[in-house]
Amino acid sequence: MRKFLSHIEESFIALLLATMVLVTFSQVVARYVFNSGAIWALELTTYLFAWLVLFGISYGIKKHIHIGVDAFAKLFSSPVQRFFGILSVLASMTYAGLMLYGSWVYFAIKFKRGTETDDLPIPEWVFLSVLLISMAMIITRLIPVLWDLLSGKEGVSILGDESKDAIDHFKDDFTQDKDTSINDHSGKGER
Repeated sequence: MRKFLSHIEESFIALLLATMVLVTFSQVVARYVFNSGAIWALELTTYLFAWLVLFGISYGIKKHIHIGVDAFAKLFSSPVQRFFGILSVLASMTYAGLMLYGSWVYFAIKFKRGTETDDLPIPEWVFLSVLLISMAMIITRLIPVLWDLLSGKEGVSILGDESKDAIDHFKDDFTQDKDTSINDHSGKGER
């Protein structure tokens, strides 16, 4: 079930991105080839981008790919680093909770009014529902991270370590280049 939900989430994010690209591309062709265009395209692309970003935040938490500034925290021992990790997760959950509450109030107002978007004949609350969904998803994704930090299951670093990844990538490339260079030189001597 978890794999299925993950697949749906990834497919939905890909669909959002593909739809944005197609709408934008069609408008470029319409404008420069046919000297026309759709008024609603920019608004739709803006809403799709908002959905992509907000769902992407939750997905980034799930995959541990958010970049964190942890240079200060790494100056301390593991228990203190864990404390900073717990503190940052709690702060993130608090922020997402406040956003969820504010989104609910805003969504309720838009739902009661039933106003449509500026250029699309769709109620505004349909597009704004992403605020509720994404903030709930963010909190849902942060709960297991907090639990893992509290229980000691998770390592101290819960964020993507871009510098470590870059160094590892460089080492891999260097090793491949060195192996290729050795093979090239050994082949020349045999001729």
